[in-house]
Amino acid sequence: MDIIKSKIQQVPRLLEELDIDLWMVFVRETAVTNDPVMSLVVGYEVVWPSFFLYTCSGETIAIIGSIDQADFQRSGYFTEIIPYDEGVADVIKETLTKLNPKSIAINYSKDNPSADGLTHGMYHLLRDYLVGTQFIDKLISAEEICSKLRSRKSDVEIENISKAAELACQAWDNVIPQLKTGMTEKEVSDLVASEIESLGYTISFPTIVNTGDKTLPGHGTPTDAVIEPGEILHIDFGVNYKGYCSDLQRLVYFKKPEESDVPDEVLKVFELIKNIILESAKMCKPGKIGLTIDSYARKVLKDNGYPEYKHALGHQLGQYVHDGGALIGPQWERYGKSPNIPLEIGNVFTLELEVTLENIGHISLEEDVVIENQGARFLSPRQTELVVL
Repeated sequence: MDIIKSKIQQVPRLLEELDIDLWMVFVRETAVTNDPVMSLVVGYEVVWPSFFLYTCSGETIAIIGSIDQADFQRSGYFTEIIPYDEGVADVIKETLTKLNPKSIAINYSKDNPSADGLTHGMYHLLRDYLVGTQFIDKLISAEEICSKLRSRKSDVEIENISKAAELACQAWDNVIPQLKTGMTEKEVSDLVASEIESLGYTISFPTIVNTGDKTLPGHGTPTDAVIEPGEILHIDFGVNYKGYCSDLQRLVYFKKPEESDVPDEVLKVFELIKNIILESAKMCKPGKIGLTIDSYARKVLKDNGYPEYKHALGHQLGQYVHDGGALIGPQWERYGKSPNIPLEIGNVFTLELEVTLENIGHISLEEDVVIENQGARFLSPRQTELVVL
């Protein structure tokens, strides 16, 4: 089934569950400022101010500029299409009067960027349209709608993310034989992109490469730092498949000429990180709180004498690499209430953490999982052995 049509079909039950009469998506010039939900429940860009209305009874109404109506008429996504020419204010007021909702959810959120598509200027414009009506006092946040709709992945969405993860693993297998000391981080990044392109796909985000501890882990771009013997090569990368993203981290250790084996500390940390991810996945069951799972991972690291990682253990995956909603993370200010949102069947998460060893590098793994009744299922083969070159 068409993904947008399937997501639209989820909306009425979701609105009923949340006791919300109407969800209203208000946008304009989406090529410039796009609301993240457009790719979920709209499907086409617009130029003029436009409203997309979804009711708990299943009505889907598009109020759009006449210049934008052709694709919407062909799509079959909307039960009613109302084009306009000169202005939209009277049209939206008339439509709301007919629907007479007791609550109107609009896309703003303090905690979830994927639910915060209504700009400050558009919010004021909306209030201008509704001034003098009862509806101006019925506006509420659509954060829960956006979060749950995006997080509750359909079978097709899960298949797409799984395929994206499998393709990333395939590309990585092709990259490994080409790696050698003397290569720069930039060259490794280019190699990853080339192998993904050779499979017919694109990267889901700019590839991150760290050789040794010469560069900081995180979201920095690859540098001219060179791989040297005795270092860990750490790669954070993913594939975009049909608009859905994977996000994996993989490791290689380059032995020194005099080494017969990998240093014990490297193997100890690799096994520790691998096992924390495995045990965390077992804990990822419907109804579990991400904060609890993240706390477990931090405690195991601390009990083994290593410092905490400076990020969440897991973020959601989907059309975006950071797909919003529930988080498997700590109760830090920057995460708001996200770590306390219960996990649900169909949520897709990363599980990732690291330890940095001085002069050796960042030992960090990341796997993609989907929440099921008995725990999280890995969407692609895990890295269970340290690659040694």
